Amino acid sequence: MRIVWILVAVILVLAAALFLLGQLGFLRGRAPSDLGVRDGRLKPPALTPNSVSSQADLYPSHPQQAFASIQPLKFSGDANQAMARLVALLHNTKGMVVIAQEPEYVYAQSTTALLKFTDDVEFAVDREAHVIHVRSASRIGRKDFNVNRARVETIRAQFEKN
Repeated sequence: MRIVWILVAVILVLAAALFLLGQLGFLRGRAPSDLGVRDGRLKPPALTPNSVSSQADLYPSHPQQAFASIQPLKFSGDANQAMARLVALLHNTKGMVVIAQEPEYVYAQSTTALLKFTDDVEFAVDREAHVIHVRSASRIGRKDFNVNRARVETIRAQFEKN
């Protein structure tokens, strides 16, 4: 019985330490320096299963190509208006901060409330195809438990509703 109480105490101490590390910003990771659009492409998916990209198919030999693949956001009408709608949606999304905004590209950071994990989320418009490509990736960790996929699907649902 004593061993159980010791294990419970150790787990509680570890959980408190993890929470404190998050609150102090140690779980945020660092923003990649190679984000943006290059040759019409966003950065490739991560090498570990913790990102999604609507351009994953452009990297057929990538080890996470199948896991990372997700559909782009579709729009009709004017691309500038679609991007403006997207930016407004991002500004109204809890934990999301728009870092850079250009006519063809938006970069945002999404931070979790409890542990302050920060993910990088990028959008690039393809005017001819009437889509907005998206890439969402965790900065740290090997897995994201489908958090990036769920985030993009939530953004998609809101974007299509408006």
